[in-house]
Amino acid sequence: MIRSLKLWIGAGFGAGFLPKFPGTWGSLLALIPIYFILSSPYSLVLLLSFIGISCALNFWVSSVCEQTWGKDPSKMVIDEWAGQGVTFLFISTTSITHPSLTLLFTGFILFRFFDILKPLGIKKIQNLNAGFGILFDDLLAGFYALISLKILIYVWPNIFG
Repeated sequence: MIRSLKLWIGAGFGAGFLPKFPGTWGSLLALIPIYFILSSPYSLVLLLSFIGISCALNFWVSSVCEQTWGKDPSKMVIDEWAGQGVTFLFISTTSITHPSLTLLFTGFILFRFFDILKPLGIKKIQNLNAGFGILFDDLLAGFYALISLKILIYVWPNIFG
């Protein structure tokens, strides 16, 4: 029972079981709670909580997922939830009632770009053991996506504001 629960959570509440591109499905599913989090006046606290819970869940399920599916399994996408959350840290949505879909879509694309290509040390950090590599490469990809998104917001505030 607990093993099945861990596998389901590790698969991003089922998104990792979808055919082709499980990381993309996991990241896309994470946008649903992120949208509502960014719509809240307490978005920073809620987003930090979302990232923290996603990280904790990653460590709780990673050993069972790796035992079942192999090292750094593609079906395990709860790490994408944490990384996708990092992408939207410190993104101000206080001037609007709801975050724009353009902002969410752009953050999603940027995160997937960094997570798939793994430039700037992301590939190297992926080799850490005990679930750290599974998670930290996504957190770093989310950090690079955050920086890129902040630059785009600064350069084109009318599109993303």
